[in-house]
Amino acid sequence: MSMRKARAAAALLLLAAAGAAQAMSIREMRTLEANEKDGKIYASYYLVGVMEGLKESSDTALRNGQKPPFCIEGRRFEPAMARSLYQSELSRNASSYEADMPVQMVVKAALESSFRCTH
Repeated sequence: MSMRKARAAAALLLLAAAGAAQAMSIREMRTLEANEKDGKIYASYYLVGVMEGLKESSDTALRNGQKPPFCIEGRRFEPAMARSLYQSELSRNASSYEADMPVQMVVKAALESSFRCTH
C-alpha cells in the first residue's frame, strides 16, 4: 500500500472513531431500546459503560487532589445498578431533561445525587 493510501485509510479510521465516540442522546437510547431486537440489552451495556467511565473520571479527580463529583466511599456500586439509576433520575427530574440531551448527563446527575461525598 502506498504512503498516500495508508494516510487516507488512517484518516478514515480516525473519522469513524470520532463519530463512534459521540454521546448517545436520550432519544437515541429510547429508539435503540424500542426498535432493535436486542436494543434493551445494548442500551444496558451502554449505561454500564457510561457509569464506569464516570466512576473512573471521579476516581482520577480524587487521585489528582481535586474534588470528585461523587464518592462511592465503600457503598454498593455495581453494573446492575446503571439502569435503575438512569431511570430514577429521568423520573425524578423529568422536566430537566430534553430528548436530545446526552445519556451521560442523566447518569452523572444520578451518581452525584446517589453518591454524595461526605468528606
